[in-house]
Amino acid sequence: MSERLEGPAGGGPARLHVVVPARDEAALLPGMLASLDLAVRALARTAGPGSRRPVAVAATVVLDSCRDGSGEAVARAALAMPWLDSVTVALGRVGSVRAAGVEHARATAAGTPAGDLWVATTDADTRVPVDWLLGHVAAARAGVELLTGTVRPDELLVASQRRAWLAQHDLVEGHLHVHGANLGFTLAAYDAVGGFGALATGEDVDLVERLRRHGARSRATAAIPVTTSARLDGRAPAGFAAYLAEL
Repeated sequence: MSERLEGPAGGGPARLHVVVPARDEAALLPGMLASLDLAVRALARTAGPGSRRPVAVAATVVLDSCRDGSGEAVARAALAMPWLDSVTVALGRVGSVRAAGVEHARATAAGTPAGDLWVATTDADTRVPVDWLLGHVAAARAGVELLTGTVRPDELLVASQRRAWLAQHDLVEGHLHVHGANLGFTLAAYDAVGGFGALATGEDVDLVERLRRHGARSRATAAIPVTTSARLDGRAPAGFAAYLAEL
């Protein structure tokens, strides 16, 4: 189910679908979904008498081989968030899991032109800012086909690690970083390059590189940073947790 929100006058996506891969994330999913709910509400508040093109908002948590209460956590949240649903898969590779979420978004938006569907991806151990969806919609309305955002580690990162992390990250407009936890694209651009690869890690960088080579209109923004867990026992091999451990 999606929630239909009136957006400001102008072009942009008819639909926005958030894809969240999850594997045994019962502890962190409630916080992630609560932050997403605030972002959906903030987008809803942009409605006004001058708006003319609606944006149908939906979100899907892709539950990959979960053995904890992740599914139950999503089901409880969905009682108050009618735009939220989940799909269950057993794929084992985050690239395949994200791709399954995009295909679910495609099916949910059946009949919507691929250029009118914007897909935003984040992670189950991440909290998005209240203006996150506003930022994605604004980029889409400006003709952007690929949006790469920044991430910030949460309070679990100790001071020495935080200093090392900040030394390696330029959190500015036009940055060079790519994170699946803060990524957006049109379905048309995604389809043009074959979508997410079936990779165990690095699926986000791989997709972005192919989109840029293809000539997708892109923007790298630091305006809507997400906060992601600084735990050292991540789900993807050589993923963000492994990177933090090396610090």
